[in-house]
Amino acid sequence: MNTLSPKLRKGLLYAGVAAVVAYCLAPFYWMLVSSLRRTADIFSNSPFPTRLSLENYLAVLDPSESFTRALLNSVVVAGITTAVALALATFTAYAMARLEFRFKRLVLTLIIATSMFPVVSIVVPLLKMFVDFGWINSYQAMIVPSMSFTLPLAVWNLTAFFRQMPQELEHAAMVDGCTRGQAFRRIIVPLAAPGMFTTAIITFIAAWNEFLIALSMTNKPEMQTAPVAISKFSGASQFETPFGSQMAAGVLVTIPLVIMVLVFQRRIVAGLTAGAAK
Repeated sequence: MNTLSPKLRKGLLYAGVAAVVAYCLAPFYWMLVSSLRRTADIFSNSPFPTRLSLENYLAVLDPSESFTRALLNSVVVAGITTAVALALATFTAYAMARLEFRFKRLVLTLIIATSMFPVVSIVVPLLKMFVDFGWINSYQAMIVPSMSFTLPLAVWNLTAFFRQMPQELEHAAMVDGCTRGQAFRRIIVPLAAPGMFTTAIITFIAAWNEFLIALSMTNKPEMQTAPVAISKFSGASQFETPFGSQMAAGVLVTIPLVIMVLVFQRRIVAGLTAGAAK
């Protein structure tokens, strides 16, 4: 028998949500606070900076650090990876959801299984192959390997979404004179927009945060992505780790993802919770 009053249950619910939010945001908050401390105060345990300082951000944005170029590289790599993966996954997922053929489940299993290989297991053979191709220190050397885990993820997500869409939508469009391709382009794709936005955001975040491939395939500072550039920040001497600069760079790398989620939050929620038939 439930003896809790409605107000108490509501209060417990809000308290639980607040605790989860605080737990998730605590690392980012501490990174933000640390990035605003002076170098002399970087190891302070105070939850607030005793004196605000932008020296860490000025150090990160210094042209000699090439961090702005690294941010641009991350945008290029993550953007192209997302666009190509989403385009290929849309057609593949639609075919997997609508067509009937032998070993269909096996194909889906193999698609998702390819994303389960640890990146470290494929970096060495890919590195040797890309050296032969002359691809080292190029965008394609980072984009093509990133497709190995972003494309299966996108196919799996979109296949589940397309399965929720009733086939009567295409049938009705074809009765009105559309071909299957026209029905897909004019009816299915617009209705699948929430799921495609959700998949694009997840894919972009995965490609944006990728580190090992970018570290292995580049050795020139001008071709490094933001995560690699952060790992190679150097302090005033070889015995000093620039924690403040790394925290500031981490904030700058996180901000685009936060803005993207805030801008597209409605579409993300719609893609996670809704089907086509409303």
